Amino acid sequence: MNEVFSFGSYYPGDSPLHKCDARTKLTLGFVFLIVALMTQGFAGLGVIAVFVAFLYVVSRIPFGKAMRSLAPLMAIALICALLNLFVDQSGETLFKWGIIEISTGSVHSCLFVGCRIILMMMGMSLITMTTTTLDLTAAVEQMLHPFARFGVPAHELGMIMGIALRFMPQFATELANVYHAQISRGAALDGSPVKGLRMLSSVTIPLFASVFRHAETLSAAMDARCYHGEEGRTRLHPLCYSKFDAFAIAAFAVLVCGVVAVNALL
Repeated sequence: MNEVFSFGSYYPGDSPLHKCDARTKLTLGFVFLIVALMTQGFAGLGVIAVFVAFLYVVSRIPFGKAMRSLAPLMAIALICALLNLFVDQSGETLFKWGIIEISTGSVHSCLFVGCRIILMMMGMSLITMTTTTLDLTAAVEQMLHPFARFGVPAHELGMIMGIALRFMPQFATELANVYHAQISRGAALDGSPVKGLRMLSSVTIPLFASVFRHAETLSAAMDARCYHGEEGRTRLHPLCYSKFDAFAIAAFAVLVCGVVAVNALL
């Protein structure tokens, strides 16, 4: 399953990053996204790249595993990067054909956006690669619990996120199985893009039928086990903070200071 869709799949380990509390990792993940978005140049991205590489070394996750986990989503970074070729037209014109114009500014913007998105995906994937789904669900629930007095369904939102994370690899596996099954039956899924669009229904219909079947099975299983929400539920291993969370916060403070200092020098 993980070979089909491995982005963010949990990688068992006993590293300091694995031992950090899930609430700390989620909070620092949002901080990481903000820092990455406020970066103004390649020098700042270099600081973030060094920091992300440091986190992967600390987490003891193999480099090949990390690259395979990013492969399914590389298309997103590529599309966002290419779109910037036609947004920023500053600098010297390199190519022009009709309304299409590519300049040095657009190339710079394309490379910058692509690198930033890849670093953001690599950093955020570490959260789910070093945290179990149950811990992530509990962390979201506890972080949203103060808003429950305003009607926010904290437990339900946490459960939805946990189920979604669990079903992402399952969804990708079902897609691969349906694709290969239709190919073996002679479906013309390969070839021209037009032919591929025409035959798309031969994949999507059985795929969503399978997804809905899994959803019904899960619903029946929860009902058979008398699931009734968070009332009366306890955890065998409750979330708790440790010294590793303090180290993580200190490391992110260094990252923020480094990016701010680089931005100020630009």
